[in-house]
Amino acid sequence: MRTAHLLASFAIALPFSLAATAQSDTWRSLTQRAEILHQQGHYDDAVVAVKKALEIAERDLGPDHPDVATSLNFLALLYETKEEYPAAERSYQRALAVMQKALGPEHHSVAIAVGNLAELYKTQGRYAEAESLYQRALEIAEGALGPHHPNVATSLNNLADVHYVQSHFAVAEPLYERALSIRERALGPHNSAVAASLNNLAAVHRARGQYAAAEPLYQRSLAIAVRSLGPHHPAVAVALNNLAELHGARGQYAEAELLHQRSLAILEGALGPEHPDLDPSLNYLAELYAAQEQYVAAEHFYRRSLAIRQTHLGPDHLAVARSLESISGLYTLMGRLEDARKLSERAAKIRGRLR
Repeated sequence: MRTAHLLASFAIALPFSLAATAQSDTWRSLTQRAEILHQQGHYDDAVVAVKKALEIAERDLGPDHPDVATSLNFLALLYETKEEYPAAERSYQRALAVMQKALGPEHHSVAIAVGNLAELYKTQGRYAEAESLYQRALEIAEGALGPHHPNVATSLNNLADVHYVQSHFAVAEPLYERALSIRERALGPHNSAVAASLNNLAAVHRARGQYAAAEPLYQRSLAIAVRSLGPHHPAVAVALNNLAELHGARGQYAEAELLHQRSLAILEGALGPEHPDLDPSLNYLAELYAAQEQYVAAEHFYRRSLAIRQTHLGPDHLAVARSLESISGLYTLMGRLEDARKLSERAAKIRGRLR
C-alpha cells in the first residue's frame, strides 16, 4: 500500500506581477477560477480557464513576463494531474525558461520552477534527471536565501523524496532530518510543514520495518495537523491514512480500518462524496478489506474509486484501466472468473489505445 504525503512538494505557485490593470484583473479572475475548479476536481474546465489566462498574459505582457510563467506552471500542474506528461513537461520547461529570462538563473523563484519539473520527472520514474534538477534547485535556494530558509527545507524534502522512492533510505533520512530541523527553527514546532517532515521521516522508518520508531512520528504529525488546521481539514485525513497504513503493515487491521474510515469521513465532509481526492482513501480501504478476504466490501470501495476516475479523468484514462485491473484481480480471488476476464479485457483495450 502507498503512503501519502501530508504536504505537497511540487507545483508551488510561482510569483506573479502586482500591476493593477484591467487585463491583470481578468488574468487574476481566470486564475482564481481555475484554482477553484482544480480544487473541485474539474480538471478539464480548469485547463480551459488557465489557457485563457495564459493567452491574456502573453498578449498584454509579452511572452517573457513572470505572469506567463505562472500560467504555464499551473497548466503543467493540471496536465500532470491528468497524467498527460508530455504536455506537462513542455509547459514546465517553458515556465522555467521564462523565469530564468525574467529574473536570472539564480533567483529563488527559479529554484521553484526547477523543482516543479523535477517532480514531474520523479512521477515518471526518470529518477536520475529528477535528482539532478532537485540538486540544482537546492543549490539555487541556498545561494539565494541562505541555508536555513524554509524554501531550502522544501528543496531538501524534494531531494529526499526522489531517494525515498528508489528505496535509498540511508540517503533520504538525513535530508528529511535537515528539512525538519530547518522547519522547526524557522516556522515553529506546530507548523503544518513540520508535520509533513515528521510524516516523511516516519515513512522512512516504516519502509525499513521500524514500526515502533515510525508510530510516534506519525502521531506527532497528526497532532500538529489537527492543531494547526483543525480536525476536519483534508490534511488531517491524509495524516490519519498514514497512521492507518502503519497499523495495516503491522497486521492491526481493526485499528487501520477505523482510521481509514475516519479519514474518508473527513474528506467526504470537506470535499463531497465524488471528489477525486477521495480516491486514495477508497483504494486504501479496498486493499485493506481485500487483505482480510472481505471481498464484497473491497469491491464496493474499488467501484467507488472507478466511478470517480471515470468522471474526472475520462473512460479511457490509464487510472481507469488500473481500477478495472484491481477489480478483475478481486473477482479472480472470488472465483468470478468470467467477470474477471471481461474487466481485464476492458483494461487491456484502454492500455492499447494509450500506446
